[in-house]
Amino acid sequence: MELRIAHLYARFLNIYGDRGNIIALTQRAKWRNIDVTVSAIGLDQEADPEYFDLYFIGGGQDKQQQIIAQDLVKRAKHLKTAVDNGAAFLTICGGYQLLGHYYKPHEGEELKGISLIDAYTVAGNRRMIGNVLIKRSDDSTLVGFENHSGKTYLGKDVQPLGKVVVGNGNNGEDGAEGAQSGKVYGTYLHGSLLPKNPQFCDLLISQALSRRYADVKLEPLDDTLENQAHKRALTLPA
Repeated sequence: MELRIAHLYARFLNIYGDRGNIIALTQRAKWRNIDVTVSAIGLDQEADPEYFDLYFIGGGQDKQQQIIAQDLVKRAKHLKTAVDNGAAFLTICGGYQLLGHYYKPHEGEELKGISLIDAYTVAGNRRMIGNVLIKRSDDSTLVGFENHSGKTYLGKDVQPLGKVVVGNGNNGEDGAEGAQSGKVYGTYLHGSLLPKNPQFCDLLISQALSRRYADVKLEPLDDTLENQAHKRALTLPA
């Protein structure tokens, strides 16, 4: 098997260790003898929606979002085709915000999103920063670190990635963190997210591979160190 990953805007959206998510996806696949191809897709570079199994967009500040926003809108049709073809998406912070309908910053024009998820984001007056713990619907937990002032609100057609136990989450008001719609995921969790959340990393790998390979069942790995990192994060203060 081969896992094909598109890393969109790697040059612009890579703060707080987000590139570690690519490293984790790649290494956990290779440990299972799965070939991995990672393509860094920049401005005005084409990304064939028939080719890639998984798309990753990291986080960035307003300046970086303004640079890539129009280019991302140009890709909207192809990215929607990729979703329809069964590709998985993981988007972090700034990338997550532009996955929705729009992001309204403190200054400047509203940035149009690509509406892959039913959500919108507006700049808030309070910086939400610190460790985060969320509980998913299957009672599993995800840990990470948030640093954002944007406040994201979900519509009726999308579910949160989880409920906040520690931290602020999407907006510090409704107890939700992140978003998920099918195989499309958005979250504010940096840190990076996947190295210390190995089960979620494997979920993304299996969902991505299922686009071209039926009944994908990943071989278990020795996650002793990853689980220790996860458990340690559970004890950190907000």
